[in-house]
Amino acid sequence: MEDAFQNLKVMVIDDSKTIRRTAETLLQREGCEVITAVDGFEALSKIAEANPDIVFVDIMMPRLDGYQTCALIKNSQNYQNIP
Repeated sequence: MEDAFQNLKVMVIDDSKTIRRTAETLLQREGCEVITAVDGFEALSKIAEANPDIVFVDIMMPRLDGYQTCALIKNSQNYQNIP
């Protein structure tokens, strides 16, 4: 169980710097590789290169909210299976 999160690529999308940094610190402590984005637009530009295993998305964000971001990710054939 100790290695359950080793090398897991996690994308954290949140407009709050505090939440991004906290999530990044806690996930890295468990062995995850963490990619952060401040909003949906930045996440969409990073997702192809990062190819995360899982994505955590804040709902209330400026420009492109969490619902819209999830919809765009799920509508992509390449990324529709990312939880």
